[in-house]
Amino acid sequence: MKEKKQEKINDARHSLAHLLAMAVLKKFPDAKLGIGPVIENGFYYDFLLPEPLKNEELPGLEKTMKQLVKSGFAFKKKEISADESARVFQNQPFKLELIKEIAAANEPISIYESGRFADLCKGPHVKTTAEINPEAFKLAKTAGAYWRGSEKNPMLTRIYGLAFASKKELDDYLELQKEIEKRDHRRLGEKLDLFSFHDIAPGAPFWHQNGMTIVNELKKFIGALQREAGYQETSTPVLVKEKLYETSGHLSHYKENLFELTVESEKFDLKAMNCPESTFIFSGKLRSYKDLPVRLSEFGLLHRRERSGTLTGLFRVYGFTQDDAHIYCREDQIQKEISGVLSLIKKIHKTFGLKTNFFLSTKPEKAMGDPKLWETAEAALREALKKNRLEYKINEGDGAFYGPKIDVNVSDSLNREWTLATIQLDFQMPQRFDLYFIDEKGEKQNR
Repeated sequence: MKEKKQEKINDARHSLAHLLAMAVLKKFPDAKLGIGPVIENGFYYDFLLPEPLKNEELPGLEKTMKQLVKSGFAFKKKEISADESARVFQNQPFKLELIKEIAAANEPISIYESGRFADLCKGPHVKTTAEINPEAFKLAKTAGAYWRGSEKNPMLTRIYGLAFASKKELDDYLELQKEIEKRDHRRLGEKLDLFSFHDIAPGAPFWHQNGMTIVNELKKFIGALQREAGYQETSTPVLVKEKLYETSGHLSHYKENLFELTVESEKFDLKAMNCPESTFIFSGKLRSYKDLPVRLSEFGLLHRRERSGTLTGLFRVYGFTQDDAHIYCREDQIQKEISGVLSLIKKIHKTFGLKTNFFLSTKPEKAMGDPKLWETAEAALREALKKNRLEYKINEGDGAFYGPKIDVNVSDSLNREWTLATIQLDFQMPQRFDLYFIDEKGEKQNR
C-alpha cells in the first residue's frame, strides 16, 4: 500500500516537471530544455534561458502550472523513430544529444504529449492532470547546474519544485524547513564562534578556539575508548604518489573525487581516504598469525573533490578529518572483530543519545574483485548483524567498489537520518598490496 502511494506521488511529481517546462516555455519561448527528473520531496527541471530567472518570479510560473493542472488534459505516451524525434526537437539541442545516445544504444525513443507540448521521456506519468492536487505543490528555488554535471558544459538554470499528496503534507514539510533553517549549523557555528568559512579555502572550515575545544574533547574521548579496545594510534601523509591509488583501485573507480597535483613531473594526490596508506604500516614488518588482529586507528585529514554547487557547511566539504580504523585479522577472527567495532560504535552513540539504525550495503554495479569474495564478505556481515541481534535493512548495490559494508545511521533533532559510521569488509586490499601473515605452518596467507 505504501509503495503504491509512493508510485502515485512520483507519477504526479514527474508530470509536474513537464508542467513546469510548459510554464517556462510560455514565459520564455526560446528556452532550451534539459531534463526534469523526480527527486526526494519533489522534482526539478533544467533550462538554458535567454535571461536570468529570479526566485521572485517563481510564483508566476507556479500560477501558470496550477492553471494547467485545472485544465485536465491527458499525458499520452508515444514511441517514435529517431528521425521523427529529431524533427520534434529540432530546436532543442540538449534533447537532440539525448536522442542520439538513445538511438546509438538501440533503445526505443518515447515521448509524452500533453496538449501541444511534447517531451522526451520514458514515464510514467499520471493519466490526466485531474490526478494532481493543485494545492499540494510549490516551486521552491532556482540554482545553477551544469548540463549533465560537467563543468565543460553550459551552465543551466535549475528550478526545484516540491510536491506531495496533500496540502497538509506540503505545509508540514515547509514548517520543517523553517525549523531546519533556525537550527542551521552554519548559523549556530558563527553565533557560538565555533568555525567559519572563507572564499580563500572553499569547502574547508576554519576552526576557532571554541570549535577546537569540542573537536579535541571528542578526539580525546574516542581515542581513550580505542586504546582500551587495543587500537594503535597512527598518522599517514596527506600527499601521496598517484600510483598508490592506481594499486588500490581508487584511480579507476574514484578519480573524479581526487585532488591531483604534479610535483617535478610526477603525479601526486591529496589523501582522500586512509585505507591504502594504512597497508604500509601493516606491511612494514613481518607479521605472524599470533600478531593478529592488528588494529590501527587514525584521525586522518582527507580531501575529496566535490562539485562546488554541492558544498554545504560541514555536511559536504573538500577537507575534513575522519576517525578511521583498519583492522588486519585472520578470517576466523572476522566475527569477533566486527562485534568489537559494533560495540564501540554503540557505546559512542549511546553516550550522545543518538538513535541508531543499521543497513547492509551490498555489491554495487561497478565493483572490483572476485564475485565469490563479495559473497563471502556479504555473508560475514550478515552473520555479524545476526549474532549481535541487530535489526537491519538492505541497501542493494550501495556498497563501496571494493567491498560491502554495514552503514550505521543516526537521526538528528529534526528526525533527519545521517550515516555516521560504516564497517567495511575488504578482501581486495590484501591482494592488491600483497599483504600477508605467516601461519602456524610457516606459510604465507593473505586471507
